[in-house]
Amino acid sequence: MTTKTKVIIAGAGFGGIAAAKRLAGCDADVTIIDRRNYHLFQPLLYQVATADLSPADIAWPIRGLFTRYRNIAVALSEVTAINPSAQEVVAGGRRYPYDYLILATGSGNSYFNHPEWEPDAPGLKRIIDAIEIRKRILLAFEQAEIADNPAAQRRLLNFVVIGGGPTGVEMAGAIAELAKVALARDFRHIDPKAARIVLVEAGQRLLASFPPALSQYAQSCLEQLGVEIALGQPVQAIDTQGVRIGETLLPTATVIWAAGVKVEGPGQWLGVETDRGGRVAVTADLSVPNHPNIFVIGDAAKVIWEGEKLVPGLAPAAKQQGRYVADVICARMENRTAPPPFRYRHVGSLATIGRNAAVVDFGRFKLKGWLAWWFWGLVHIYFLINARAATLVLLQWFWAYLTHKKGARLITGLRPLFSPPKR
Repeated sequence: MTTKTKVIIAGAGFGGIAAAKRLAGCDADVTIIDRRNYHLFQPLLYQVATADLSPADIAWPIRGLFTRYRNIAVALSEVTAINPSAQEVVAGGRRYPYDYLILATGSGNSYFNHPEWEPDAPGLKRIIDAIEIRKRILLAFEQAEIADNPAAQRRLLNFVVIGGGPTGVEMAGAIAELAKVALARDFRHIDPKAARIVLVEAGQRLLASFPPALSQYAQSCLEQLGVEIALGQPVQAIDTQGVRIGETLLPTATVIWAAGVKVEGPGQWLGVETDRGGRVAVTADLSVPNHPNIFVIGDAAKVIWEGEKLVPGLAPAAKQQGRYVADVICARMENRTAPPPFRYRHVGSLATIGRNAAVVDFGRFKLKGWLAWWFWGLVHIYFLINARAATLVLLQWFWAYLTHKKGARLITGLRPLFSPPKR
């Protein structure tokens, strides 16, 4: 039995990984609990969904990230409860005692009180989501190629993306490029360039967190790619037949959800109040009120930034919070003066629209177009954790740029089309 300080980190996203790496230098036993055995670079999930990258390019085994840190253990399990009075985390039926607890559980998709939409409109939060979306997109073209009914063929070639934030904009642009460039000459009975891509946004403009000029630029670029933009039109219904926007039913077999996020877990486990999105309000040192040894970071935390503005759910924000909380814990362990209250340093917002088109907002400094696209790529390469993966992604992007080809156009998870003969 060890007498070292025990730190539990629930979640191996950007915040959890950053906290663990910082704690590697402290005299503590750290356990990372996650229901998956890999860390996922979520910002590039849409490129898996549109056949640019394979899952292994953007995910790495958690254990592999901490091989040389002997004080860090990993438990493949799912947190189901927390007992603050006993200072225990319950995961997979086992109890994990802690002196300090960091909740970095991330967020899921919010369907705005319509959970029945999820089967027909998958979101993009996990590798399994990206693979499912890739299957649906590619399968739509394959089924359209052999469809005899023109109406059925038209429905298969309609693609609807719901949500005009960065994920929705990037997905719509990537599907348009897939249809109009990568697949353009691969079929004999359909013209992939005739695919209809519709991006639906309930608000009055795309990329609402960006300056209006960059939002307008993004919309213009998408329209040049052939994407139809439906602004100010919330979705009324989604089912197997299509999407109802206002009074209009748009027949489609492929709907992708990028419209909202919600947090489940920390608020319920701790029995504390949350906002409408499920985020837990934290104190100045990111601890939970009345629970000074429990911290919430990343998407799960409600942290005030400027005025009423909240710290955005971005990878740099989660990493800053993870490192900060680790410093607070180390200072307490060593009886040093605690760091000053957490202060978020915004490093900018980025979104890519398509080949040679992106927007970058650093506040006073803004970029758009070809230069912003290359900057966006370099930033994402920088944030990739594994050096080998970063090199592979860079080479793959460069090859795709030169050849206009998609390297991961595999349809997986299908049942056999033909049954084997009975013996």
